[in-house]
Amino acid sequence: MDFTKYPLLKTIDSPADLKKLDSKQLDALCKEIRELLIENVDLSGGHLASNLGVVELTIALHRALDLPKDKIVFDVGHQCYTHKLLTGRREFFDTLRSPGGLSGFTKRSESPYDAFGAGHSSTSVSAALGLAIADKLQGKESLTVALLGDGAFTGGIVHEALNNIPKDLPFIIVLNENEMSISKNTGAFASHIAKVRNSGSYYKAKKHTRNIISRIPLIGKPTVNALIRLKQSLKNAIYSSNYFEDMGLFYIGPVDGHDISRLEAALSDAISRKTGVIIHVKTTKGKGLTEAEESPALYHSVTPKAKRKECATFSSTFGELLCSYAENDPKICAITAAMADGCGLTGFEAAYPERLFDVGIAEEHAAIFAAGLAAGGMKPVFAVYSTFLQRAYDCVIHDVALQDLPVIFAVDRAGLAAADGPTHHGIYDVAFLSTVPNVEIWSPYDFESLKTAFDHAVKAKNPVCIRYPSGVENSEISKRVPVEKGHLRLSFEGGCDGYVITYGRITAEAIKACDELAKMGKRVKIVLLNRLRPYELIANEILSEISQNSAPVVF
Repeated sequence: MDFTKYPLLKTIDSPADLKKLDSKQLDALCKEIRELLIENVDLSGGHLASNLGVVELTIALHRALDLPKDKIVFDVGHQCYTHKLLTGRREFFDTLRSPGGLSGFTKRSESPYDAFGAGHSSTSVSAALGLAIADKLQGKESLTVALLGDGAFTGGIVHEALNNIPKDLPFIIVLNENEMSISKNTGAFASHIAKVRNSGSYYKAKKHTRNIISRIPLIGKPTVNALIRLKQSLKNAIYSSNYFEDMGLFYIGPVDGHDISRLEAALSDAISRKTGVIIHVKTTKGKGLTEAEESPALYHSVTPKAKRKECATFSSTFGELLCSYAENDPKICAITAAMADGCGLTGFEAAYPERLFDVGIAEEHAAIFAAGLAAGGMKPVFAVYSTFLQRAYDCVIHDVALQDLPVIFAVDRAGLAAADGPTHHGIYDVAFLSTVPNVEIWSPYDFESLKTAFDHAVKAKNPVCIRYPSGVENSEISKRVPVEKGHLRLSFEGGCDGYVITYGRITAEAIKACDELAKMGKRVKIVLLNRLRPYELIANEILSEISQNSAPVVF
């Protein structure tokens, strides 16, 4: 990768190099990083808007902390691209999200600067808390920071972790607000107070005054404590107490997340407190790219330039099907865990806003909420990526399946996620759903079989999971496996030397295998399953087919 266009960035081999730069150089470095991100992600694909929004924040953290002794835990991890560029991985950045290349998320095996692996949301506070307590128990002098966005804050795990932070633990949470408003302190006066509180001179003066007063014999420390209580009372009168302070955290903010000097001042104050602190930062998602700033959701995750095509996908086709059925059935409603765009629900949201429920990053709640809707007589459809459905496993069992409630799980992104890697592979749903009572599993291989599955699901009286891959349909599958028999499709009629039983997109690989066997003189028939469960039904159909031959079977 050519770094001649990035003269400052090419000198940064570790966070220590950042600490040598002055303010003008830091501004120039931010510009270089944004230019590189836009250029590279356009080619490789990946999370663009979120990374453009945290450039200054990432630099400030790397300058304020002593990494890797100190630790940063990124929530989701999709906003870690600047972090990777600053921690010795610059030269490999063009391998981002490619097989054998850099992960699009933090990954412990990739670098000592990646303190904790990520890929799913809302885990940072729990993980960072564990790291911080582990260091404390081992007598290590270090600091751990959890960095999460306001979207991740909608996940219930965060609140469970907040409830368990010890009062005497040096621990910092940086809450990056880039979309929704969390702060109550609005208005010109409150903004002015926040600006004063977050200036470097304010922190230095406050610290200096506190040190002087505390040294006065007899009355020093009581006076400091009284002043702190008075200040807290005044602040509560102006701002009102906030959630974080009620949880025992010292609150700093809101801070301009694109002002490195203010960020560093806030971090310095937080570090000096040696207790639990939350720094509320405000950033602009997609900063530096006008289109991304105006449409952050559209530029949240982009596909590589070479693969961008306007064509129907399984997700968009599912969304159209849902709308068509909802037009005639007012009981149909949709649920998403902050993935309306990714799951093809934008059309449904526009047409039936009162029947679209975005619950935030809360898959467990979404599944139980769906169960409640079903118990109340509605027909809920929970559209969710396969990898994220894993988080709701207990709820699928306990709240949906054991009550045999007619919830439809539209399981998107089933199969391998080559670019996003192991945290996003949708390969476990069949295994764990197969153990759950009362659940039907369908695995459409094209748009027509998706329609068949959905048509059945809306009429069913029990839970139904419809799993389908990302991207477009493979029309070759239907051509090469044309014979329909019940819930099976066969590649040809008549006898054969063997069977390959398969389902979903992997059928394309089965076709290749059968073609290779044909070159060896073996006539192998493909048995393609559109439905995987109930087992008795599918097993009987398979046995009915293969009982005609004594040929071997490969699953």
